Amino acid sequence: MAPERFVPIGQRIALIRRRRGLSQAALAARVGRSESWLSKVERGDRPIERLSILGELAAVLDVPVSELTGDPPRAVRARAEQHDAVEQVRQALSEFDFLALLLQPATGPAVSERDLTELRAQVDRAWQLTHASDYANLAPLLSSLLADGERAARAMDNGRRAEVFEMLARTYEAVAAVMAALGEPELGWVAAERAIMAAERAGSPLLSVAGVFRLAHALVGAWRLEQAERVAASGALAIASQMSDGTSEGVSLYGALNLVRAVVASRRGDGTTAWQAMSEAERAAAVLGADRNDFHTEFGPTNVALHAVAVAVELGESGEALRRATAVNADSLSPERRARFLIDVARAYGQRRDTAAAVASLKAAYELTPEQVRYHPLVRELVRDLVRRARRKPNRELLRFAQSIGVV
Repeated sequence: MAPERFVPIGQRIALIRRRRGLSQAALAARVGRSESWLSKVERGDRPIERLSILGELAAVLDVPVSELTGDPPRAVRARAEQHDAVEQVRQALSEFDFLALLLQPATGPAVSERDLTELRAQVDRAWQLTHASDYANLAPLLSSLLADGERAARAMDNGRRAEVFEMLARTYEAVAAVMAALGEPELGWVAAERAIMAAERAGSPLLSVAGVFRLAHALVGAWRLEQAERVAASGALAIASQMSDGTSEGVSLYGALNLVRAVVASRRGDGTTAWQAMSEAERAAAVLGADRNDFHTEFGPTNVALHAVAVAVELGESGEALRRATAVNADSLSPERRARFLIDVARAYGQRRDTAAAVASLKAAYELTPEQVRYHPLVRELVRDLVRRARRKPNRELLRFAQSIGVV
């Protein structure tokens, strides 16, 4: 993959600010910052260390966040820096052959018990690959599962149809999870909504809420933070009773939705709400008393601790993030989740301008899940910032890592 060309964020802000007819003083005042701060950002002498600030600048300038970060349009990313899995999944989601099955009676062979057993095993395999961030092997499996699941759901008799729709919902949730990890929130959004519909047809309320959890994640990735908050909060409210008289699965979902709420609030710079949501998640984890993986949320005390690090990073509290990180042992979680934690640790080191430590954490994450790290938007942006800061005194390890993931 050829290294990408990139215009620094500061230059983009300056260009768009001038287009809007705003002075540095006027723009800085609207985001509660000094003119000196904005001048340094535009010159590239000071990084924007919190996504919430980037969101505020984008809102004032009336542009998507992606226009400030320089993320290429989706069509360009598919050729330049997008994982091949994205295009495969996009094609699978855009094939509407199953609509014909709604209008015509099934003409193919009936689905046997053996077929159902194999389908269930393949869905479990898809989630194993999802948790391992093995996207190259996962994408073709997901494509076939979506087609097979849609056909099987319409070919089964009414007595077994709900069972197939449940497997189909789990498959769509895996698609949503992968698209969120690869920075494709729109595809994740589509998959999450289909997961919710399939779960409804399966007659599984908690599985529907799991789809809501995936939808909230997709909205966070698309920077639709108000919508993400509404979706996550409504989902948490709907199952709040699970905390007192529900199942462990319901408690896990309640806690996981509050983790989403915490991330949303931290990206908006609302530390009070973020830590309140974290407290609710901690309460749910205490009820469980152990790490679980209900609906593939990996919710439990360890995941809550990892999210506390992420929230602190989003709020720009790098010291708090690193303090919390030292107390975390994530060995019980999936490679995907452990690598995501290391990415957040790297971001905290980046905020403290400790390039060597940031690169070491990114390399450790890469050892766990190379595909996730290579294509994760936050990694690419962090590496760009580190390279720009080190332009007067290049760090060889940083430059080698940047080249390995296609960032100059």
